[in-house]
Amino acid sequence: MMNDFSNLLEFNDQFNNEDNCRQYFESIRFQNGDFCPHCGHSKIFRFSDGKRYRCEKCRKDFTIKTGTLFGESKIPLQKWFIAIYLLTTRKKGISSIELAEQVGVSQKTAWFMDHRIREAMKQDNGKLFGTVETDETYIGGKEKNKHTKKRIKGTQGRSTTTKTPIMGMVQRGGKVRTTVLPDVKVKTIEDAIFGNVRKGSKIYSDDFISYRNLPKYYKHRVVKHRDNEYVRGDVHSNSVESFWALFKRGYHGTYHSMSKKHLQRYVDEFAFRFNNRTTEMSEKFAELVQQISNRGNVSYEAVIGEKAPQVILRSIKGRNLTLTLQNITRYEKRQTTKKAQTY
Repeated sequence: MMNDFSNLLEFNDQFNNEDNCRQYFESIRFQNGDFCPHCGHSKIFRFSDGKRYRCEKCRKDFTIKTGTLFGESKIPLQKWFIAIYLLTTRKKGISSIELAEQVGVSQKTAWFMDHRIREAMKQDNGKLFGTVETDETYIGGKEKNKHTKKRIKGTQGRSTTTKTPIMGMVQRGGKVRTTVLPDVKVKTIEDAIFGNVRKGSKIYSDDFISYRNLPKYYKHRVVKHRDNEYVRGDVHSNSVESFWALFKRGYHGTYHSMSKKHLQRYVDEFAFRFNNRTTEMSEKFAELVQQISNRGNVSYEAVIGEKAPQVILRSIKGRNLTLTLQNITRYEKRQTTKKAQTY
C-alpha cells in the first residue's frame, strides 16, 4: 500500500504513472490474497508485462480491472483515479463536461465514468440511532420558471405531480441516509424511516402530516414551520436542512438537471461525501476504490437505465453469428431491397 496523501500535489506524486496506479489497485483488490474473478481460485499467474493474469484452475486470462466497476474499460487507471479524486473532493460535485476537460476524455465517456463511480458510492444498510432529524426535499422545475402554456396549477409545496420527493435522515454528529420516494404518503414515509432508523430513537421533524404515526414507534418531536417555529430547545431539523441546502447548490450550480431514473445515484454521491466529511483524503479514496473493486462490472445499458439489446445466435450464409435483433432487422431489410432490385 502506498503512503498517505492529503492534497492534490501529494496525490499527483503518488499516481504519476500507470504502473503506480495498477500496483495500488492490485494492493487494494488482492489485500486478502490472490483470486481469479472468473472462478474464485486462489492461485493465479502473473504475465511478465505486469498487466495480465491467468488462473491456474480455469486457465482464463484477466486484468486487474476484470470483474470490477472499471470493467474491461480501455481508459487508463490514472484517468479513473483522477475522476475519483475530483468526484470525492468537490463538495458540489463535478459535471461530466468539466470532468471531460480535466481528465482528457469525451463528455460521453466522462458521463459514464461519473455514474460508474456513483454506483460505488451507494449507501450501506446500517440504521441510524440516537437523535435523528428527518426532512424531505423535492426535485423538479418550478412552475414560475416554465413557459405559461406548460405550467400546471396546484403543484406548489409538497405536490409530487411534477416533482420527485427525496427523503433525508441525519443522525446528529453521524451519517445521513437519503432515498428517492415515489410519493409522500404516510406508508411511504414510514417505510423509508423504518428501513433507516432504529426504533426507539428520537426523531425531530417538521409537522408534516405524513409523520403523524411516528410517536407509536419513536420519541417524536416536531417544530411548526407554518407558525414560523424553527428551533425549540434542541428540537430542530437544521442539520438535515443544511444537507439539502448543499445538495441544492450542487443541483442548481453544477448539474442544473437530474433525471428521475438517475436521481438516486446523484443523491448517493452527496451522501457519500457528507458521510466521509471528516475522513482523511487517502482513506476516503481507498474506501471508494475498494467499493469499485467489490461492486462488479456494470454494463452501459445498466448505467443508462435501459435493457440490453436481445442477443441471439443466427446462421447467415453458413456462418453462425451472434447478432442483436436490431442488426438482424437491418440485414433482412438489405436482403429484401436487393431481391426487389433484382426483379
